[in-house]
Amino acid sequence: MLSYLSKKIGYGVLVLIGVVVVVFFLFQGFGDPARLVLGQTGDSATIQHIRKELALDQPTWKQFLYYVNDVSPIAIHSKAEIEEKKLKGFFIGGEKKLAIKAPYLRRSYQTKKDVGTVLYEALPGTLILALAAMLFATVVGIALGVLAAVKQNTWMDTSAVFASVLGISAPSFFMGILLAYFFGFVWSNVTGLQMTGSLFYMDPFLGRQLSLKSLVLPALTLGIRPLAIITQLTRSAMLDVLDQDYIRTAYAKGLSKRVVLLRHALRNALNPVVTAITGWFAELLAGAFFVEYIFGWKGIGKVTVDALEKLDFPVVMGSVLLTATFFVLVNLLADLLYGWIDPRVRLNG
Repeated sequence: MLSYLSKKIGYGVLVLIGVVVVVFFLFQGFGDPARLVLGQTGDSATIQHIRKELALDQPTWKQFLYYVNDVSPIAIHSKAEIEEKKLKGFFIGGEKKLAIKAPYLRRSYQTKKDVGTVLYEALPGTLILALAAMLFATVVGIALGVLAAVKQNTWMDTSAVFASVLGISAPSFFMGILLAYFFGFVWSNVTGLQMTGSLFYMDPFLGRQLSLKSLVLPALTLGIRPLAIITQLTRSAMLDVLDQDYIRTAYAKGLSKRVVLLRHALRNALNPVVTAITGWFAELLAGAFFVEYIFGWKGIGKVTVDALEKLDFPVVMGSVLLTATFFVLVNLLADLLYGWIDPRVRLNG
């Protein structure tokens, strides 16, 4: 198990290194960061000072090394850098210190705030949205898949398959627009839902208030596609398992249909479903951008889109790195769960 885990962690680290390289060189040629920081009113002396502060007067390869040193959790920083960048972590040494720290994602061009702080403020909204969407997709998807397998070739099976195909075919942004228009505008008097909103709102008398109903439409929109996938995977896996000899043996022992389905059939059918659930959760974290933007949901997606509109590249770069990290961690969790459910995976992996 340890070698299996080490191999998966090694693959994840390689993926993150590749993302760092791509992110740096992808945004390297877009605009002059000094101009983006100061706007068009900065004088030449101030611009040169900013360029020196951002190491833009250095060769590209040296700028890349500085960037890697900033975002790496293990790096070397001077005392002045630690104080200026307000790095958090453990530091060993004299003037030059070995740092084990939280990655420094630099500062926003527009707000001058630390990018890590900006993303940290937006992260709970994205996590709550993704968890709500995944919970909806998992519970409903597994239930529909089991029902379709047990009621094979009936109208229930046909309806579940048709709904899942429809859900897979519809893009999230299109479904978001439809749900926002009909449930948040046309039928808002009936549903009580609004087209836009965040998890919290400011009441002029009561202050900050929780608004769970604002979560309903974006969570449904984001959960439709994984629900469709989970339904089809559960149905196919259940049909394969229900044809196995040990299922017939369980029935022959006199076990009830409920016990056979839940304890024997469903658990053995969950391998591909668990992989889909964890994989889709990672994709929801990465793919919530348009859904958050459509519903005005304050999360990493909306912050990133707003930053792109303002050419605030440090925020965009930090968002991509954070999303990639979550993607790697969730897929690592999927591999561990898969290995726990099916020990053959550990041996073959």
